[in-house]
Amino acid sequence: MFNFKEIISSIADAGQKLFSIKNIKKNDLESIISLCDDLISHKGAAFGITVARDITELYQSLSPENKLLFFKKINDKYKPSFTKVNEAIENYTKSQNEKTLSDLFKVSEGKRRELFRRMNMAPNGTAIIVALREDLIRILKDNKELSELDNDLRHLFRAWFNPGFLKLAKITWDTKAAVLEKIIKYERVHQIKDMNELKRRLGEDRRFFSYFHPALEDEPIIFVQVALTKGLGKSIQELMKPTDNEEKSYDTATFYSISNCQEGLSRVTLGNFLIKRVVYEIQEELPHIKNFGTLSPIPGFADWFTYLEETKIKNILGDLKDQDAIFLKSQDLKLGDSRIIRNKEAITKLVAHYIVNEKNEKGLPVNDVSRFHLGNGAIVDDIVVNANISETGFKRSYGVMVNYLYELKNIEKNHEEYMNNNKAVSYTHLTLPTIYSV
Repeated sequence: MFNFKEIISSIADAGQKLFSIKNIKKNDLESIISLCDDLISHKGAAFGITVARDITELYQSLSPENKLLFFKKINDKYKPSFTKVNEAIENYTKSQNEKTLSDLFKVSEGKRRELFRRMNMAPNGTAIIVALREDLIRILKDNKELSELDNDLRHLFRAWFNPGFLKLAKITWDTKAAVLEKIIKYERVHQIKDMNELKRRLGEDRRFFSYFHPALEDEPIIFVQVALTKGLGKSIQELMKPTDNEEKSYDTATFYSISNCQEGLSRVTLGNFLIKRVVYEIQEELPHIKNFGTLSPIPGFADWFTYLEETKIKNILGDLKDQDAIFLKSQDLKLGDSRIIRNKEAITKLVAHYIVNEKNEKGLPVNDVSRFHLGNGAIVDDIVVNANISETGFKRSYGVMVNYLYELKNIEKNHEEYMNNNKAVSYTHLTLPTIYSV
């Protein structure tokens, strides 16, 4: 039965609270924490949308200093209680059933995730919480104690941005101007200078796809750009040139750019789903396209090589006695330096070592692009010198790029070998036996 006294009391209490909210000053840390307490309490549930709206509005008014204090406060205040977890474990041990298991799960989760779930009820709540995580990411490096708060947000985002909830859209010149403008802004790999350059990337020999989320209207989440080519593309500059649209002998889809648009969704895996979905879409539209691969950048290679000791360079190069790579560290090195071609084998071997053998603390390739594609089940098909003869390409990796090949029949097998055994599949064109194992 309904307890009308409790309902009336709750309404009156909420009304008083809403009246007082009008008098809250912007950048008020004490008030936002008080509202958070109300939101996750029983009395706040009836007016959750209103309270959530006030929290999100107040959060956006916080100064950077108060945002940091807000993160620290909710991280500590709403974390799991070890005492309650121990009690729940004891109850479950005594009586193992679905209720005690559910209670254990609930107390072990704490209240941070529930706070964000309820904040998401606010108008535009999803977008604000994504922006909130972007703020959090900026300060994580100097505030390691907030890593669990970040993990809670990532856990929620994996559910909220599950590919089943996302809509794949083919981007064309007829797409909304507002979306096209954001695509120019969000391109992370190869800058789009203006609408004319974007129009080229939307030509008949191109395919452009993006994921969208229903809660983020006209906001691309992640997008991928594809060139239809004869064999895998070997030069970004060639891919960007206008081509004869009458050419119909394409047999390959070369993925040359994939960009995460929302910083707040970093490390929330979406790209692997997007690539596999786009492969399916292209197969449906263009059944004569049989080969799928990438022309990918190598961010970080030049920085890594700059600090590489000469002894290690010699060990990597092995018996390439007539090849030199030390010149890459010289002060007079410039874009288009002829020594790059003359020492192509040495550079190729160094790149191959970097993208496969240099590991992070988890034993996986330190290069995030390599980690992404190998983890998706691709193989390293080729390493291409002078594939990007731009200042950006030269700064990243002396102009070197990588072809990753997606052999459709072997993708799952390659993925399992990589994830279960930390091994990358051997190259198809390169004979570099020392770099096959991750």
